[in-house]
Amino acid sequence: MTTTPNGRPRTAHDDLVLAELRRSGALSRAELGRRTGLPKTTLFGTVAGLLESGVLVEQCADLSVDRGRGRPAGKVMLNPSAGLYAGIDAARGRMRLVIVNASHEVVGSATRALPAAPDAAVVGRAATDLMRQAAEEGSVGLSTLLGIAIGLPGILGVELAEGHVEEVRRLVGEEFGVPVFTGNNSRAAALAEATWGAGRNVEDLVYVRWSGGIGGGFVIGGRAVAGAHQGAGEIGHVSVDRNGPVCHCGGRGCLELVAGGEALLEQCAKRDLVLDDLDALVDAMRNLSPTAHRVVSAAARQIGAVLGGSVAQLDPARIVVGGELAQLGSLVLDPIRQEITRLALPLAARQVEVVQADLGVNAAALGAVAWLLREEPCPA
Repeated sequence: MTTTPNGRPRTAHDDLVLAELRRSGALSRAELGRRTGLPKTTLFGTVAGLLESGVLVEQCADLSVDRGRGRPAGKVMLNPSAGLYAGIDAARGRMRLVIVNASHEVVGSATRALPAAPDAAVVGRAATDLMRQAAEEGSVGLSTLLGIAIGLPGILGVELAEGHVEEVRRLVGEEFGVPVFTGNNSRAAALAEATWGAGRNVEDLVYVRWSGGIGGGFVIGGRAVAGAHQGAGEIGHVSVDRNGPVCHCGGRGCLELVAGGEALLEQCAKRDLVLDDLDALVDAMRNLSPTAHRVVSAAARQIGAVLGGSVAQLDPARIVVGGELAQLGSLVLDPIRQEITRLALPLAARQVEVVQADLGVNAAALGAVAWLLREEPCPA
């Protein structure tokens, strides 16, 4: 029988409450009741027992916020000392890491450059070095580390060999002696936005990562969808020109080839606007470059057209756009929104929001942590 730290037997109600707090972070008792479905008396008794045992702690209410009549609602959360989780985004060209405690507080972070096409040994060594760097700089002890999740770019079986993924897991797992989970980094970013960011209050969303390439992810019913072959959400590999060039995925005329950031830089260069990187393209847009505006606006409309199909099929409440090009806000969101409105069942009585992502460059690393918080057994 599982017990709490003070020896009290842990009940099914305890596990339900702990699992929800682990997924969602600090919640008021009212929010916790709505999410777990427990009757008020049962919930309050369960929370009281977990607070007494030290598994949960009370988060003081913010008295500076005017909530009208009545006492501000305090929140409960997992005790931060319950354990640590590490999330890594091994993106093309750069690796990012966050270390998060059981209360969803970021206690360490670090970043470093990666080669363009690193092998498993390079990824594994970079991950272990980054873990130790973040722990040292943040004075974080790794003795309570419970798990590591790594978001990798590309499609399993196409850009990512299964052997490569398994070797990364083995190298990192042997170094720290904890379970290591891997998945696609765009899907991780989608889950992060659904958990802490621009999609936090909706159950169904589509996420687009508009960067050097184009990735994405679907969150349906509050859960990230991987698909039968780990390829759900790969909107960058939807064909928009059946007679177009062959893509590295094996398809032809993929959206990424015409609207991904690398493709946009090439299109600008052909029009005598030579830019070093995506940051320079963003700056050119903000400086009202006509060439940049034509190229990026056309790409945004193409992305919107593909998303129109996703909206018709999935009926999401919100579309969240992240990546470097999402920094342009309405300059890219408006043409995306207009194409979706034009193409995705325009006579249907529904509204789909198109919003900029909230979490910035650490979204995929945070999403990797969200995998652990949502999928692994509760450590408390």
